[in-house]
Amino acid sequence: MAATSFRAPSVFCLERAFRVVVGRQHSQNINHKLSYSPFTRFVPLITPLVSSTSSVCQLAEAIKGDVDMVLKGVGDKSVIESVKHILEMAKRASSRREVLHTDFLTPPVLKESMLALEKLADVKAVAQGGYPEAERCRLSVGHTEAFTDDPDIVAALSITGNFGFQPCSHGDFLGSILGAGIAREKLGDIILQGEKGAQVLIVPELADFIISSLDKVGNVSVSCNKIPLLALDYQPPRTTSWKTIEASLRVDAVASAGFKLSRSKLVDFISKGEVRINWTTVTKNGTTVKTGDIISVSGKGRLKIGEINTTKKGKYAVELIRYL
Repeated sequence: MAATSFRAPSVFCLERAFRVVVGRQHSQNINHKLSYSPFTRFVPLITPLVSSTSSVCQLAEAIKGDVDMVLKGVGDKSVIESVKHILEMAKRASSRREVLHTDFLTPPVLKESMLALEKLADVKAVAQGGYPEAERCRLSVGHTEAFTDDPDIVAALSITGNFGFQPCSHGDFLGSILGAGIAREKLGDIILQGEKGAQVLIVPELADFIISSLDKVGNVSVSCNKIPLLALDYQPPRTTSWKTIEASLRVDAVASAGFKLSRSKLVDFISKGEVRINWTTVTKNGTTVKTGDIISVSGKGRLKIGEINTTKKGKYAVELIRYL
């Protein structure tokens, strides 16, 4: 551009930011597209910024060569590192006008990634988990012009066997699949089917490997077959609920009541990194919980915090919802 040409301050500010974030020398407009395949669950996104001079400059300042600013407020370090990797992938895919795919992401990483990607120009992101309520999803990112159809990046398997007399848990299926040599990030949700077995979401390139190598879950002999995503039989999880009275909302107190473990045993799980709140590892026994939080303990299942009320004696009446 000639030195005598004039550019409005907002456009100049925006172009400088996009040069760093997207790797392009010029940005003609903001063409933001984030979407979810019909086979994914919905994660709310932040409201798009309006195109006023002040908001455009605020956007540029937020993303100007520093993804740490974009991720400000994210507390979990592992989530931050994962999102940084995805942002770099998105910038690379956009500059090359191609589409790249992540492995299966945990809900916190997916949510923060979508929020961060919303700040990039000419980047489209599609999340797919195999069905609308999926927790673990893969993310496809790339230049808006590189997308033609939703990428085919999720496969479904049906694992069947005689589970009538030896029912197996989510952990049993997960352990058997991981024991076959599959990394956790290559595996999506596991949908239990009771006596029928389970349906599993996986990256397509490993489907044949699981079919040929997985022959047992627990002590039950099994067979595996590919099924179309439309054949997935998802039912809302069964739960049981009750109330507990606690002196505090510390996770060690509430979770020990929810999983019917001694408090010392729960503290031991925390010290081993086996307790998570909303898929984020708990590092402190005194971490507090609130309504809506999901607590999981390795090998023990998951628990949701329901309504919380204060008693006349100043204690907490906590509704616990245990997933069966």
